[in-house]
Formats: sequence, C-alpha cells, structure tokens
Amino acid sequence: MKAFKKRGALTHFQILSEISKQDPHLKQKDLANKLGITIQAVSENIKTLIELGYITSKDGRSPYKITQAGIDKVKKDAISLRKYSDSVLETMNHYKTIWPAIAKEDLKKDDIVGLFMDDGVLYAHKKEENATGVVLDDAEANMDVSLTNLTGIIDMSVGEVTVINVPTIKNGGSKACDLELIKNVYEKGTNSGEKIDKVAAAGTVSRAVINKLELPLDIEYAAPQATANAARKGLNVLAICVGDMSKAFTRELEAEKIKYNIIDGAK
Repeated sequence: MKAFKKRGALTHFQILSEISKQDPHLKQKDLANKLGITIQAVSENIKTLIELGYITSKDGRSPYKITQAGIDKVKKDAISLRKYSDSVLETMNHYKTIWPAIAKEDLKKDDIVGLFMDDGVLYAHKKEENATGVVLDDAEANMDVSLTNLTGIIDMSVGEVTVINVPTIKNGGSKACDLELIKNVYEKGTNSGEKIDKVAAAGTVSRAVINKLELPLDIEYAAPQATANAARKGLNVLAICVGDMSKAFTRELEAEKIKYNIIDGAK
C-alpha cells in the first residue's frame, strides 16, 4: 500500500480510474458526486494530475483524457491495491472468533463441547447442550478454555432485581430501617419466588444494614450498572440503596428492560 501513503494518492487513483473510462461528458461535478468530495477538491486534484502528466485537458476543463503515463500509474496502483486486498482476505479467512469459558472438566483441543450458564458464568463440558463450541487448546478442569465455532442458543433467562430503599443518615440511617422486613425479602427471594443470587449496596447506610443482617455483599462499586449487568446474565439481585440512589438503579434497569420492584425499607 506504499502507493497510497502520500496525501491525496487514493483520490488521484479514483479520478484517473474514472477518466480512464473515456466518458467525454464527464464533468467535475460528476467526479465530486462519485467520490464524495467537493468540486473544489476535484478541481485541485485535476490540476495536480495535469501537472504530473497523467491527464490532458484544454484549459483544465472536460473532456479529460488519460495519458499513457496515467494508464501505467492506474495499473500499478490497482495491482498494489489488489495485493493488499488479497492479503486482508487471506488474514480474514484464517481469523477465528474466540470465546472464553470455564472448563467443567479436562478438555482437549478439537473437542466439541456443550455450553451453559451457571451463576452468571459460561461453562463448557462434554455433555450435550443447546449450544456447542469447539475447543481451541487443551484446558484443565476449572480453568479458562478458548472456544470457537459457537452454534445454537445458550439457555439463559434474565434475572430480576429487588430494590430496597433505606433512609439517609439524616433520617435515622440503619436505626430507622425495618431490618426484619429486609431480612425476609432476602430469604423470600424475588416476586417469582426465586432465590437471591447477589446482594448489592449503594451508600454507607446500606453497607451498615448488610453488616447488621450478616448478608453477603457481592456488589458495592458502580452498583447500578453492575446490578443490571448481573441481571442480564440471569442473576437475581437484591439492591439496598440510600435515598435518591434508587433512581440510578431504576434508570439502568429500565434501559435494559429488566424486571424490578422497589420496597421501602424504613420502619
């Protein structure tokens, strides 16, 4: 692609290519429309091509004629462009899309494996699943494995989110929370009766409530975004947040079309 490294070289090639078609009615406006540049740019490029001896023109106006030097230039640049295109296509033919997963068992190169999601993580094993892939390299159990040629559909449902809004420190903080209610919500699970997979906290009061109830704290930083991401991967999340922080959660969840409900966690 050395032929096109100089500024304007590709435009010169395109203009020469169009002129080589020997259309006597070809005008600068036509060239501008075909190449997506201004008429002024076409005029300046044609002036340069005339000075280089690649085309001839009477007073810089159409009809334009390509010279033998211009023909040789187009051929040389076209060959260069074709070689570059061929090398790109050759690379693309050997390119493989690679996906990572966790190996459920020892896997060997070229094994055809079944894929499934569990607790938000993609796993691969030798059992039959609705989605399959091909192992690229040997992998030990519980280690990462590279996969290609993924086909089928990975069984994965979108999770639900329960948002519990707790009072700010000015309004009593954790002392003003209905701790029994919050604990019951965690133990009961989602509205669909499914267990809570992850607990998120936004705000110091929320952290204090989680500490008091001895709940697992899985999501603490960028909690609204991380909660939505976890739900997209099929996890059910209990998000405890302080005051107006609930708005950040609802924005993220509504944008991702994730089911959620909000509960007042104050006494």
